[in-house]
Amino acid sequence: MQFDLNRWKNFTAMAIIGDGIMGIINPRRDARAWHFGPQPLQNLMQSLEDKPNVTRILSAAQVVGGILWVLHSSKDDHTAKTPVKIEGSSRRLA
Repeated sequence: MQFDLNRWKNFTAMAIIGDGIMGIINPRRDARAWHFGPQPLQNLMQSLEDKPNVTRILSAAQVVGGILWVLHSSKDDHTAKTPVKIEGSSRRLA
């Protein structure tokens, strides 16, 4: 099985954007979904659950960040896949 980094980047971006949208729609439920892990993380998520507008702002930033990451990543992928032309040759190498 071959590891496709672009596919994993795309999957991760979808998860980040999806979680951000859920945080915008229902911020308390989204914060409750992340009540696990180390105590500092649990404390942070509890405080976000108590402040739904802050959670919405952070979630909106998460959506924007995920979209920007995808756009920037796809620009890098496009430049990396541009065919290379060898001087003095009529053929291109892909």
